[in-house]
Amino acid sequence: MNPTLADFGKDPWWIILIKVVAVFVFLVVMTLFTIWYERRVVARMQVRPGPNRNGPFGLLQSLADGLKLAFKEDIMPLKADKVVFFLAPVISTVCAFTAFAIIPFGPFVSMFGVRTPLQVTDIPVAVLLVLATSGIGIYGIVLSGWSSGSTYPLLGGLRSSAQMISYEVALGLSIVAVFMTANTMSTSEIVSKQAEQWYLIALLPSFIIYAISAVGETNRAPFDLPEAESELVGGFHTEYSSLKFALFFLAEYINMVTVSALATTLFLGGWQAPWPITQLGPWVNQGWWPLLWFTVKVLILLFVFVWLRGTLPRLRYDQFMRFGWKVLIPANLVWILVLAGVRTLQRENLTTGQTLVWIGVALAVVIVAAALWPSKKDQPKQTVEEQVASRPEGSFPLPPMDLQIPVSPRAKRITADRETV
Repeated sequence: MNPTLADFGKDPWWIILIKVVAVFVFLVVMTLFTIWYERRVVARMQVRPGPNRNGPFGLLQSLADGLKLAFKEDIMPLKADKVVFFLAPVISTVCAFTAFAIIPFGPFVSMFGVRTPLQVTDIPVAVLLVLATSGIGIYGIVLSGWSSGSTYPLLGGLRSSAQMISYEVALGLSIVAVFMTANTMSTSEIVSKQAEQWYLIALLPSFIIYAISAVGETNRAPFDLPEAESELVGGFHTEYSSLKFALFFLAEYINMVTVSALATTLFLGGWQAPWPITQLGPWVNQGWWPLLWFTVKVLILLFVFVWLRGTLPRLRYDQFMRFGWKVLIPANLVWILVLAGVRTLQRENLTTGQTLVWIGVALAVVIVAAALWPSKKDQPKQTVEEQVASRPEGSFPLPPMDLQIPVSPRAKRITADRETV
């Protein structure tokens, strides 16, 4: 039997304490493993060995790096707000750990003779708790940039706030389709509703938008604009060192694990075994085995994070913001409307012909709207002089219009060769 909301809140205090400590240990171990995992995968993509000295296959390299960071000198900038400067990484780390409290790892298990669900807790609005903690965690980044008393961290913190507003909206809208389909926000019940079919199949557009938004929400490449070492040095954590820097590093990787675990819960059946394994018998979804399926799914999603980092270049800031507001959010809204329409038609018990008529009408409306939508190609393109003349007074200064970039010797040679031919 799968856990329900009524099964939570009945555990003795020491079982709850064991669960909290187990989740903490799981996240720390996953962080150490993910750092090693990322370095090895990226090294394989770049045809080099990666960490392979400390421990078997270099598995202890992450632990060595963590100990090195913890014992380094802690530098405090002179102009920093010392209280906020100290609290900022703590806020990000605590929020990262808190979000994992409602993630289901498995069904009922026997823990020291007590039958309990393999989940810390669950509430009727469990998924909203993850969104709330992720939103508050961004304040740690914003405050770290502001409290450092430096320009580059401040710019990185401002970028992160804009990034949060943009991609938090898209990420939240992508989950709405899951709520509409499952009729609940409880993570344990959402997993139970996917016993027959994962929502990845029925809600594929939502999963794609969620995956893209999660990459932007966790500040990972190609959306790692709050850091952007080529522009802002280290971004919001430029002035941080020692254990405080390690806390930001820990929060980033825990957020990666959290969004991967939430994607597993909402779209990939949670802790339930995939289809070929379920044919082995009901035992694959009982006891402690579901913890293995859950961890494997999370690792597969983490591989996608690493794959993107090793493959794609960083986007420009304007491209990033335009993609969030003009592509992801409108596509999400259209998909929610389509899903709401389909569910309404299902409730009306319409015939197949009537359903096709309604679908045809909706497609016709979309096609007509797309045809009548004004295009930029229809607008006359202004010359450089007209663009300069239309700029308001007091705007940013422009270089002189007669400024010419010298032609490179290679370009001169190519031009001469063409003229000779």
